Amino acid sequence: MKNLLFVALMFLLPTTLLAQRPRGEEIESLKIAFFTQKLDLSPEEAKVFWPIYNDMQAELNSLHKERMQKMISFRKVDEIDNLTDAQVQNLITSEFDFRQRELNLNKKYYNKFKSSLPIKVVGKFYRAQEGFKRELLNRYRGGQKP
Repeated sequence: MKNLLFVALMFLLPTTLLAQRPRGEEIESLKIAFFTQKLDLSPEEAKVFWPIYNDMQAELNSLHKERMQKMISFRKVDEIDNLTDAQVQNLITSEFDFRQRELNLNKKYYNKFKSSLPIKVVGKFYRAQEGFKRELLNRYRGGQKP
């Protein structure tokens, strides 16, 4: 009986943990609410900020999706010891390429934000991004809501 209970718990525990993990739409809703509170945008600033932010998110999501596809194909590859040096080097430089492309996107949208909004709003946005990441990690680790 104890073994049966143990096996049942082993199957239910991962499901329970995944159920507590926030989903993509929920995270995006939490992020919008968090940014709205932290940035305290005027109606005019909001009309400028949100379209730029949405464009930035769309481009970053596209890049992350491409990166994940590359990572999935990497996971299908045998252990690194079974790869040639050239294959390993290609995987590493590919990751550098994705990081550079992400940095370039962030710089592009920083310039858009900076040219359209007061610099203090832009600064609050970047601080709010970091704050949201911390809040999300706290929520995931301890079940606390942001």
